Amino acid sequence: MTTGQPIEVLLVEDDPGDELITREAFEDNKIRNNLHVVRDGLEALDFVYRRGEHAAAPRPDLILLDLNLPKYDGRQVLERIKGDPELRSIPVVVLTTSSAEEDILRSYELFANAYVSKPVDLDRFMAVIRQIDEFFVTVVRLPGRAPAFGGDDNA
Repeated sequence: MTTGQPIEVLLVEDDPGDELITREAFEDNKIRNNLHVVRDGLEALDFVYRRGEHAAAPRPDLILLDLNLPKYDGRQVLERIKGDPELRSIPVVVLTTSSAEEDILRSYELFANAYVSKPVDLDRFMAVIRQIDEFFVTVVRLPGRAPAFGGDDNA
């Protein structure tokens, strides 16, 4: 559990089942971050660029990105985000069913911050979501956020 303020998490996921499991993991793990969901690559770009119905969207502090998406796939979304100087500092965790070596390599070449293959087992999937939250919210210092532990920058 974080001690700082909740962060804005953008889940880019077209599978309603995986979305539901992620929502349940946030609830079961008492993750108090704000979860926003978009269901395709175009909507993801609209969200991060605050276009159309997402004009009032908050800037995500963390993006959980599926690779296999309609309209624009996750690789294209990742390439756009990491290629934009205004967005590239947002951590992107590729969270996908693919464990193909070429997908892993390509994601890191596009500067993904982490690549996680979705476990098929419900309990393991929920544990993965909890671990991502713990790492990126409790351990890692995100741009523009105070340290979760109340640490001193001079230490």
